[in-house]
Amino acid sequence: MSAHAEQVVLAFSGGLDTSYCVLALRERGFEVHTVFVDSGGLDEAETDRIREQALRLGAAEHHQLDASQAIWDEFVVPLVWSQSRVLGEYPMLCSDRYLIVQHCLALCDRLGTRHFAHGCTGMGNDQLRFDQTVRSLGDYDIHAPVRDLQKVVTDIRDHEIGVLESAGIEVPGKSGRYSINENLLGVTISGSEVDRFEEPGPDSWQLSRPRSEWPGEPLSVTVEFRSGVAVGLDGESLPGPELLRTLNMRFGAYGVGRHIYTGDVTIGLKGRIVFECPGIDALLTAHQALEDAVNTRLQNQFRHLVAQRWAELVYTGFFYEPHKADLEAYLASSQTAVTGSVRLLTEGGHVLAVAVASDNILRDPAAVYAQSAHWTPEEAEGFIKLLGQSSTLAARIRGRGR
Repeated sequence: MSAHAEQVVLAFSGGLDTSYCVLALRERGFEVHTVFVDSGGLDEAETDRIREQALRLGAAEHHQLDASQAIWDEFVVPLVWSQSRVLGEYPMLCSDRYLIVQHCLALCDRLGTRHFAHGCTGMGNDQLRFDQTVRSLGDYDIHAPVRDLQKVVTDIRDHEIGVLESAGIEVPGKSGRYSINENLLGVTISGSEVDRFEEPGPDSWQLSRPRSEWPGEPLSVTVEFRSGVAVGLDGESLPGPELLRTLNMRFGAYGVGRHIYTGDVTIGLKGRIVFECPGIDALLTAHQALEDAVNTRLQNQFRHLVAQRWAELVYTGFFYEPHKADLEAYLASSQTAVTGSVRLLTEGGHVLAVAVASDNILRDPAAVYAQSAHWTPEEAEGFIKLLGQSSTLAARIRGRGR
């Protein structure tokens, strides 16, 4: 390697594609700095394996960076504020990609290089998330060796394996029948019968336990919020990432968080996945119960419009789009009164918000729904008449021709 070789920062997972990328980038004359951005899904033994793989491949230096707090601050908090789910189902567990790129580009800046590389293929949404994030955050050169390879080779997997074997590098093992992506947010599983739109097998579930393993006693957890941000469990203050890990573990043991989702990917066709997010499900359930109680009717109605647009931007790669920041400014404002606690209960399979405590609940002490109020029946009748006046007139006028 030349002493004056340009440096490139490669987002590195230790799998086949990014392993090939190290060799391809070195072949192009780069000094390769591999980066594993820990988004909360792997244990120490696996991260050690990733480091060893990078150094065997000839990386000049391997870097491990922790993105857990950034994922909580930049993704989980506004996700919970907005209650966003793509098509009402998928809470965008893929969003660690944006923070992976952000951390890699920060390393580019420290090293003084404008070269960034990833292992995305020319199919699927991740290439859009990676490339657009790079372009949104600065002026960098993007290198995608696997996508480049697809321009000239049909069977890229066999080609990559051949390149690694020729270099005397052990080919990374496959995880089995499924492609499994785990991070702080949960687990996403695809492949095999999932891709074929068949019933997922029992081995496809990772976090949420089957009914036969559910504990016998119900689980009750109290989540504390301050201005819409979860800050503690059962009276104990916890950092966001630790709080989410705890919810994943405790509710996952009761089978909470299982989902099967079919989505229209931005680049490609239909995508079907199994995903598990017991912690996210618990947080969203608790937050909505509190927000519904303390915010006004118009605030709670408008949240659904904001959620749809926020989810669209995040899912399709526009994580650093100014419009997303505009939406989050509104969401932050809407959380002023969302302070209190919510008790969650599960007996297995799903979670309920069974009790809400807050000084900000919009409750009239003199009124009980459908029983008593401080207005008179005559006032109620007049209100109904005026509220429905337009519809009443339409029915009378348009009904004349029948």
